[in-house]
Amino acid sequence: MPPRPTTDSRRAQIVAALLPVLARNGYGKATIVEIARQAGLAPGLIHYHFANKREILVSLVRSMVEYANTRFEQATAAAHTPLDRLRAHLDSRLALGDGANADMAAAWVMIGAEAVREPEVRTVYQEAIAAELQALTQLIADALRDAGRDESVAPRLAGALLALMEGAFQLASAAGDVMPVGYAAEAAWNHARLGIAAAPGRKPARRARAAAPAG
Repeated sequence: MPPRPTTDSRRAQIVAALLPVLARNGYGKATIVEIARQAGLAPGLIHYHFANKREILVSLVRSMVEYANTRFEQATAAAHTPLDRLRAHLDSRLALGDGANADMAAAWVMIGAEAVREPEVRTVYQEAIAAELQALTQLIADALRDAGRDESVAPRLAGALLALMEGAFQLASAAGDVMPVGYAAEAAWNHARLGIAAAPGRKPARRARAAAPAG
């Protein structure tokens, strides 16, 4: 007799089922019945493990972030410089090959689209975007510092890179057959590399004035 699924494994099964349903139908049409059908479970089991669809979505977004971060950690095994780590991060999000997941990109686009209309989805989406922006900003700041450049431009470079990445996900989902294969990771890397190279040099720290002797 096969072992009985644990609560954690059952929840993971349900979360995994939401991914293809979301990629196919969007959040609004990703009903509990559809998720249950995809998971091969009775709808009642979905309600037993999750209070509502939003809870499943939150868990899915977290699992997507964890998946991307795992790709990043694997890619940084050969990274020796801050610039290498930045490229590994971009590749972990955009590069094709091992670990690339078309359903994940399509689902993420659906989540972004629903975030415009659904406040509960917007909250989840904004939290994930804020975390990604923070990670990118730190990686870029490290690379700027290593290159002797002004770190104050890191937030703007990170914002532009994130916009490029989100646009690449949209195009991969809606016009994947039209766009050049593998362009996104290379374009993001070139944008980052050139932005760092063009950043102004770091300003020297000002020395504190010596206190004037008492007269």
